[in-house]
Amino acid sequence: MSVTILIPSPLRIHTEKRERVVVEAATVGEALRTLCETHPGIRNHLLSEDGAVRRFINVYVNDDDIRFLSEQTTRLRANDIVSIIPSIAGG
Repeated sequence: MSVTILIPSPLRIHTEKRERVVVEAATVGEALRTLCETHPGIRNHLLSEDGAVRRFINVYVNDDDIRFLSEQTTRLRANDIVSIIPSIAGG
């Protein structure tokens, strides 16, 4: 099924400046892996060597943080929106 991944501004350099990327995926992990396969430069910014979402990256399905769902095994439905939100630090 098709889902849309929203790409934050700092990472668009790796997606040919695209704000949205549509992928076919049944889970969040599959969506992220597909994104990384089609846009390899983004992988190191999103996923660690073992494939886990980096701790400074937040991922949401619609309005729900995947950390409070089933992480990368969170099931997706057609037309879901997966948002990638980098953490912002400051002080």
